[in-house]
Amino acid sequence: MLDARPVNLLELHPDFATDPYPAYAALRERGPVHRVTTDGQESFWLVVGHEAARAAYTHPRLSRDWRRYGALATGLPTPTTLENPGNAHMLLADPPDHTRLRRLVSREFTPRRVAALAPGIQILTDRLVDAMLKAPERRGDLVDAVAFPLRLTVICELLGVPDIDREAFRRWSDEVIAPTSGDSARAAHREAVAHLTDLIAAKRTDPGPDLLSALIHTVDDDGDRLSEDELLSTAFLLLIAGHESTVNFLCNGISALFSHPEQLAALRSGPDTLLEGAIEEMLRYDSPVETSTPRIAVEDADICGSVVPAGGVVLIAAADAGRDPARYDRPECFDIRRGGRGHLSFGHGAHFCLGAPLARLEGRIVLRTLLTRLPGLAPDGPPADRLSSLVSRGIRRLPVRW
Repeated sequence: MLDARPVNLLELHPDFATDPYPAYAALRERGPVHRVTTDGQESFWLVVGHEAARAAYTHPRLSRDWRRYGALATGLPTPTTLENPGNAHMLLADPPDHTRLRRLVSREFTPRRVAALAPGIQILTDRLVDAMLKAPERRGDLVDAVAFPLRLTVICELLGVPDIDREAFRRWSDEVIAPTSGDSARAAHREAVAHLTDLIAAKRTDPGPDLLSALIHTVDDDGDRLSEDELLSTAFLLLIAGHESTVNFLCNGISALFSHPEQLAALRSGPDTLLEGAIEEMLRYDSPVETSTPRIAVEDADICGSVVPAGGVVLIAAADAGRDPARYDRPECFDIRRGGRGHLSFGHGAHFCLGAPLARLEGRIVLRTLLTRLPGLAPDGPPADRLSSLVSRGIRRLPVRW
């Protein structure tokens, strides 16, 4: 059994919120699993290292089903919004329920549907870059100028969400990923669910060619279909969770390129050969998902020789898995020629991110367009307002000039 005394991550590394990697590396030297805390009150079990992370992602005794096993959880409280509708999605389910939900969604969220989005993503990216080029001072924030509006528009068009209020959406997303309080999280969840409930009702009577309309009507070979709450929950998951991680991926990756000018110069000179590798290295080097969403040990769970007690809440450090020297040579070095597939930034196993192909597609189009049309793109100061959340690792502002 592991030492029950929690390690305070902030004491281990005072700048943990902005740079968690030294703390993760220090823990990894001690072993694969640790009981940790950030505030001295709530605690959880953290899995570090690539091998242990892969094992934890597929461990049969670690459950994502908080509705069924939340009463067992110790150290971290049950999520505040769990009692609301909108939580019957695959991210909060284990097999066989997860298998069923993923099968139904995958019938419509196909590679062909994702590939068909490419021309529209290119047009939208060009429009956003056109607006940047018209700015008289030739400087701005890349999050607001490209990353946020692009991802919001793409996911809304995919789902068929018309004219969503951007500020409301940003508030919902922020509260879901990094809640400021239980009341604020519940309010944001209620507002988002109410918006999607009305949208689903409208699409039942007037369906379109979008993914949400398809999910309303999809039926598998056995006659199974998504229930009303499962449909609502899936729309919520795709709209909110997928948005945040892709914005983080784009901005973290571009920031890494800025911090390694020789890599940026190489990519500019050879995008046709280096772009795919650059996308994977951006994901490995500074993962947009810092740790997995919490799992509950429904029984004592042995992870690479370390046993998490039943009821322990487990977070898997995907970001640290990408920096493990046992998996990558010189992992602290950003190298777009590495060929970094095999990282865990999209998860692993049954819960591997369903939106990974869309995120990669957006990354390729955005990065190539910025390199081609803004050859002078450069940082205009350091990244600002790091997202303070163990689950999500992102940048709120990325000042640039061009």
